[in-house]
Amino acid sequence: MVLFRFGRLNHILSGIKNIQINPFSKRVSSAMSAAHIKRTLDDKTIVKSAGDDRLYRALELNNGMRILLISDKQTDKSSAAMDVYVGHMKDPKDIPGLAHFCEHMLFLGTKKYPEENEYTKYLNEHAGSSNAFTSNEHTNYYFDIAPEHLSGALDRFSQFFHEPLFTPSATEREINAVNSENDKNLQNDSWRLHQLEKSLAKPTHDFHKFGTGNKYTLETRSKELGYDVRDELLKFHDKLYSSNIMGLTVLGKESLEELTEMVVPHFHGVENKKVTIPHWEEHPFGPTQLQNMCYVTPVKDIRNLSVSWSIPDLQPYYKTNPGHYLGHLIGHEGKGSLLSELKLRGWVNTLVGGQQQGANGFMFFIVNVDLTADGLEHVDDIITLIYQYLHMLKKEGPQEWIFKECADLSAMHFRFKDKERPRGYTSALSGILHDVPLEECLSFHYMMTEYKPELVDMLLEKLIPTNMRISVIAKKYAGQTDKKEEWYGTEYKLEPIPQEKLKMWETCGFHENLSLPAVNEFIPTNFDLVARETEQNCVPAMLKDTAMTRLWFKQDDKFHLPKAYASFELTSPLVYIDPLHTNMSVLFVQLFQDSLNEYAYDAELAGLKYSLSSTTYGISLSVKGYNDKLDVLLRKILEKMVSFKIDPKRFEILKELYGRGLKNFVAEQPHQHAVYFTSVVMSELLWTQVELLNSLEEVTLEKLTSFLPQLFSKMHIEGLVYGNVTKQKSIEMTDLVEHILREHVSTKELLTSQRRRLREIQLPDGCYYVYQETNKVHKSSSIEIYYQCGQQATHTNMLLELFVQIISEPCFNILRTKEQLGYIVFSGIRRQSGVQGLRVIVQSDRTPEYVEGRIEAFLHSMEETFNEMSETEFQKHISALSTKRLEKPKKMSAQASRYWSEIVSEQYNFDRDNVEVAYLKGVTKDDLIRFYKDYIAYNAPKRHKLSVHILSAAPKEENGAGDQVETVNVELQGPDIQLPKPIIVEDVNAFKRDMALYPLAKPFIDLQTARSKL
Repeated sequence: MVLFRFGRLNHILSGIKNIQINPFSKRVSSAMSAAHIKRTLDDKTIVKSAGDDRLYRALELNNGMRILLISDKQTDKSSAAMDVYVGHMKDPKDIPGLAHFCEHMLFLGTKKYPEENEYTKYLNEHAGSSNAFTSNEHTNYYFDIAPEHLSGALDRFSQFFHEPLFTPSATEREINAVNSENDKNLQNDSWRLHQLEKSLAKPTHDFHKFGTGNKYTLETRSKELGYDVRDELLKFHDKLYSSNIMGLTVLGKESLEELTEMVVPHFHGVENKKVTIPHWEEHPFGPTQLQNMCYVTPVKDIRNLSVSWSIPDLQPYYKTNPGHYLGHLIGHEGKGSLLSELKLRGWVNTLVGGQQQGANGFMFFIVNVDLTADGLEHVDDIITLIYQYLHMLKKEGPQEWIFKECADLSAMHFRFKDKERPRGYTSALSGILHDVPLEECLSFHYMMTEYKPELVDMLLEKLIPTNMRISVIAKKYAGQTDKKEEWYGTEYKLEPIPQEKLKMWETCGFHENLSLPAVNEFIPTNFDLVARETEQNCVPAMLKDTAMTRLWFKQDDKFHLPKAYASFELTSPLVYIDPLHTNMSVLFVQLFQDSLNEYAYDAELAGLKYSLSSTTYGISLSVKGYNDKLDVLLRKILEKMVSFKIDPKRFEILKELYGRGLKNFVAEQPHQHAVYFTSVVMSELLWTQVELLNSLEEVTLEKLTSFLPQLFSKMHIEGLVYGNVTKQKSIEMTDLVEHILREHVSTKELLTSQRRRLREIQLPDGCYYVYQETNKVHKSSSIEIYYQCGQQATHTNMLLELFVQIISEPCFNILRTKEQLGYIVFSGIRRQSGVQGLRVIVQSDRTPEYVEGRIEAFLHSMEETFNEMSETEFQKHISALSTKRLEKPKKMSAQASRYWSEIVSEQYNFDRDNVEVAYLKGVTKDDLIRFYKDYIAYNAPKRHKLSVHILSAAPKEENGAGDQVETVNVELQGPDIQLPKPIIVEDVNAFKRDMALYPLAKPFIDLQTARSKL
């Protein structure tokens, strides 16, 4: 896989220096706003994709702030994001994590709006949400909101950059939140390996720093060194939060003129402290840090090899993009690729290659592979093949046709790109406004307009043995390491690479199986929109319903893109009859995808993808992307699937990989365990990770080979075809699926009784059950409390969603911000098998029993909140929930997913949002209070409560410097609730045996009536 540089826009963290802009000046209607604007670029100057109907204006204020305004009259959410070109690499040396801590603190009150939760409360009441992140050199804040309330949100948001309070009480408490956030990452291998890389850099380089921070760095040690962290926060904000390194993006329904008049007054007063965008001329890995081999012991049972080269910042060459060109070749997965040769030898399963962002001034180029057991014994040989591939690239030289193919694909993706969700769009764009000329801010990720082979040659010359570092990660090295990383406690051993090995890789020559890829035959050529159907349905319509097949169809009438989505559920009761068959179904899917990789990779590059997965009910197959060759890919997949022969060598490798994945579940976060075990207890049938692992040894090549004909012997097909397709084409595609199954493997239809769906346990009225499990990896515990509220129906759906809408902000504010129970605090809805309820999840260093008492105290306090709520405030929440529910999918893929979820749940409420919001508008406060008193209140007659406790059994010794467990004193927001004695669920199967089951939710539409119209 090529490691795309532009995969996540908010991590593009380098810049172009001395940008020269030739602005197109335009008179702004407001003289007051115009007086603060230095430069303006209009919509015609900014390069945008052909199908983009939004209007854009770029501004540079007199204070140096760059602003991008986006007018979208059709948007159902407005959004804004501010990116400050300062990250944790600018932390004071003695206070690691200060930039991240500053990000946390800006949410907790400003001089104009001193209440700690004013900003989040305003957003919640108006269908909004917010978040932020701190990276190496950026801090990015973003929100979305109902369009009519954008101005009020901007007023509150802008104060972050004018006069934050950083109150002493909030500072003391929020250190705990940062510490809890760090705690949850301590046993996460991704975080551990990332920090290990930073810790191995030059100690004097800013890249070396620990960016998250914890209680030790922000409080204990800073006090020992004589610092007051609140004073340091004020200094940090006063010194570095400067308007001239800020990029703001605002998207709203208003015209560009109205947006200008709305935005400029809020931000022109942000002070310009004339801060220079940080730039690091020196690379963090110099001669002393290079030519080293690092052996690392992970938490999970993973095996990885990472080869990294130090390279210069390639950002100035974005129009040539040599990093993408080489990443495209090194990360290729087709015939003749590096990955194919490594898989043929049984050494790796996956490969990712390409440029990786460092910071402004330096980058990395990496090749990462997932090792098999045999591959771990052939690390040197794998690196030899990497260099043989690089030598082949040098010998062949840069190829203009490959560059053009990459450029054409990028241009195609830009031309037909989907509309982005406002919140993600503004966040991404705000982070690049100081990196590129403003007229290219929308397009530069897709630009490959200048072929300069000398830049490719320059980069290739950096990918040499003397300029590399190697990391090998495996459990094998436990007990063989001699060092421990300071912040996460990662155990490792660092050794210099012998000179003879470096020489060997430098002179290893070529390999006959490695070659450049062939021309990509999947690149679409027909982008025409199909003829509009004379009868247009607002929602998917049934086109076919036989004993074997049911087809739903919807022609796109909104996005007008040459794309389509075809999904099919191939139901077979065999896949879930026991853990053995479940394992065989999963392994079949993994082996098939593995065998098809070379063929499907070109299609994926060309924007045509397929997915295959094993579900509780059978096999789910989907193809999606440009519709030009969609049916070609579908036919190929099906023909290969029904004639699939298992490779014995890959069988053993993938079986072992699957088994390691099951074992690694123990290292997942405690809150993930709480969610999982809630499903174990509440599901009619769910094979556990332990049951699947215990039965894995039963899976043999012979059994799996015998299983496949049985799997396909009887099936029911239900499909959805949606997008730029006709009815006739959708029928042809569905008939193709049925024909191949019938003709090639003699598939017969299932009996209706064999198409049963699993149901949910029905908890009795007034119950209180507790189920307990331990987690031996993480020091935090967790809890999920589930208040079951009954079957899904329009009435209960809306009451439950409205209840969650009202409690979500105070739940977070009280349990997380004020009472400091933990970094992860969540309240929401759990829906499964047509049954739903309220769920509250907290991950905490406190005991689950204590946390449960605080959750109950919070829910008890909500009765007073509901009773005292004014009708105006209640209607705000009705309006906010309505806005959230009526937000339209921005991408065709999201719309397809919504339709498909209705099909696989067999509820078929394709117009659910409009139906349920229409009902919501008639809900009264009395209805909500009655719902609370019936289902949620402490003494509710229909209260059905299950509490899942995940108890930490991890060693309590320190995992890294400053791994503290102490907490600050907090004022509890309500009296303790005396919990009744629960019934402990000791045996899940015995528990289920005594419980009733809910019926399945009724389909929203009458299937018999729909069938009769065919």
